[in-house]
Amino acid sequence: MMPHPMKMLLLCCALALPAAHADELLIEAIQHEPPNSPEGIPRPTRGMSMDQVRQRFGDPIKAHPWVGDPPITRWDYDKFSVFFEYQTVLDTVIHRN
Repeated sequence: MMPHPMKMLLLCCALALPAAHADELLIEAIQHEPPNSPEGIPRPTRGMSMDQVRQRFGDPIKAHPWVGDPPITRWDYDKFSVFFEYQTVLDTVIHRN
């Protein structure tokens, strides 16, 4: 015996509901990420040089060797990782616990 089409539709909707709720929470969390300011997590900004990052934040916990062309280098600090193209910051990623 085949299940009623309406029951199948309700079952599919009920199974999809938790996933939709999780996506909503993630988007909300991203929107509330602390700004790159003293009130948030101070971190390097795009365009800074390796020397500027080292002067302001000290030596990284780990400096990964460059990969690719152009060369991309990653420096890991306690709360964030910094990605460089050549000697210039491309982006900084906050570590999530």
